[in-house]
Amino acid sequence: MKRNGIILAFVLLLAGLAVYQNAQHANKETIMPTEQAPKVNYLAPAFTLTGLDGQSYAVGGPRDKPLLVNFWASWCGPCAIEAPDLVAMYKKYEGQFDLYAVNVTPGDKMDNIKKFVEEYKFPFPVLLDKKGENADAYRVLAIPTTFLIDKNGVVREVIHVLSPKELDKKIANLIKN
Repeated sequence: MKRNGIILAFVLLLAGLAVYQNAQHANKETIMPTEQAPKVNYLAPAFTLTGLDGQSYAVGGPRDKPLLVNFWASWCGPCAIEAPDLVAMYKKYEGQFDLYAVNVTPGDKMDNIKKFVEEYKFPFPVLLDKKGENADAYRVLAIPTTFLIDKNGVVREVIHVLSPKELDKKIANLIKN
């Protein structure tokens, strides 16, 4: 009987803690509402980052060409799998769209980033998200994650690794529209 009382008290303590934490979380959201992740058919969050080449690159708002923004890291196996496909698509549609490879730098090392870029011969800008703030703003939970953004700055699709054929279709459609 005493054992059941202890278990019941422990369960009630855990339930009380859960209710308290939920109330604290609700209060924080009231004071500081959380931003939504980029959604299809909504404007892409704006940011400016410096590339490996030392230049600044901006995302957000209207632009001359559609944009593919790819969040990646050098240690990511699927990123290595898709890297040759991104290079091939960029070369195939050269001048018709921009591609920014955004390295999620807090979890990566500069030497590894440079080796990866050299190995796959990236012809497009490689941007450094040094604090991971842009990956957070885009709610990137897994890498690689790619955002297709039209000329008006609107997210048209959020994708992960695709076959070269599917990736080609999506880029061609982005350019066409």
